[in-house]
Amino acid sequence: MVDDHTGPAPELRSLLPDEWDSAYGTLLRAFGGPPEAEEERQLWRDLTEFGRFLAAWDGDRCVASAGAFSFRLTVPGGASVPAAGVTMVSVAATHRRRGLLTSMMRRQLDDIRSWGEPLAVLTASEPAIYGRFGYGAATFQLDAEIDTVRAGLTVPDGTDDVRLRYADPAEALDACEAVYARLVPGRPGMLARRPGWERLGLLDPESTRGGASALQCVVAERDGATVGYARFRVKPSWGPEGPNGQVTLSALEALDPAAGAALWRFLFDLDLTSSLLARGRPVDDAWQYLVRDVRRCRPALRDALYVRPVEVGAALAARTYRTPVDVVLEVEDAFCPWNEGRRRLSGDAKGATCEPTRDPADLALSARELGAAYLGGVSLTALAAAGRVRELRPGALAEATSAFGSDPAPWLPHGF
Repeated sequence: MVDDHTGPAPELRSLLPDEWDSAYGTLLRAFGGPPEAEEERQLWRDLTEFGRFLAAWDGDRCVASAGAFSFRLTVPGGASVPAAGVTMVSVAATHRRRGLLTSMMRRQLDDIRSWGEPLAVLTASEPAIYGRFGYGAATFQLDAEIDTVRAGLTVPDGTDDVRLRYADPAEALDACEAVYARLVPGRPGMLARRPGWERLGLLDPESTRGGASALQCVVAERDGATVGYARFRVKPSWGPEGPNGQVTLSALEALDPAAGAALWRFLFDLDLTSSLLARGRPVDDAWQYLVRDVRRCRPALRDALYVRPVEVGAALAARTYRTPVDVVLEVEDAFCPWNEGRRRLSGDAKGATCEPTRDPADLALSARELGAAYLGGVSLTALAAAGRVRELRPGALAEATSAFGSDPAPWLPHGF
């Protein structure tokens, strides 16, 4: 194959361990080239699954990359489904508009299908890029900058029964991970952490603190058992009226409402602080209903996890449905043509099947819309209002919308 620009096209192949530094350097340059702490760089190298990472080479220069972690993703109903976590996607600025990204996406989705993983997921630096490859925004996250002095907080009964103690983040890691693991099956979008991924929550390079403290941890306990934890940093600040430090929340997980409220109250009440910055929280996070004045919290919504069904039938059969559903879906998927055509989805809260059929279609949509609706956080009715889903049988849209929904809201707990 010959590239029209400068001769032979770059060679696309699996990344070898001794090529990692070159590929990672290309990735960092594509994202602006800021320096990265050695501990962070080493963690990503340790997590890299060689054989699942691609790189394109122009001679001895790496000019593009794309990887896929092997995850298990919670879906509605609580099942843990294999999913490829697409990551470290980059193309050197010198090699743009030459089809490298499309070539990598094509190769990657073919590989994911061969691995038997029905889903691909990613977080997008530029959302406009990935829709053409069938990825739909499936989860959203809530950011907030809370005025802890004026927002106020009302906690539920039992909050005072929760004991809080400071703990070294590393020493408390096993107890915190046990809390996280218990929560994973209960919320779509959460990732079961494979060995090594627990280190992500402890990353604490001084260069990224922005003047804040080292990472701190508080553990919530009841009857000697850990029932929650919070990781955070504190940035001291003083103004003309006195102290106005800021708390930045890194993670907060709790097994019950009282434990969660105890942790939020602790963060609100930290001495010499007046604001709490919380990013990447679930859109139905409890703090919104604990505060007395949500307007003092400046909530903001943004996209988080993008989902792409690699095998439509297997993906839809892997989850359950909130209400009974029996619809024929006409799926458009030019990038993964094996998904195109009609499938009958039949399911309820106990399980589902999704098989090819010749019956008339009830709904028509693309793989991107299926990805967006898959975890239950995006309404098929809303997508239809935008012209992205077509109802072909009266009543089918309402039936499917109700069935696809999820309580609680789907949430991605951390990036990758």
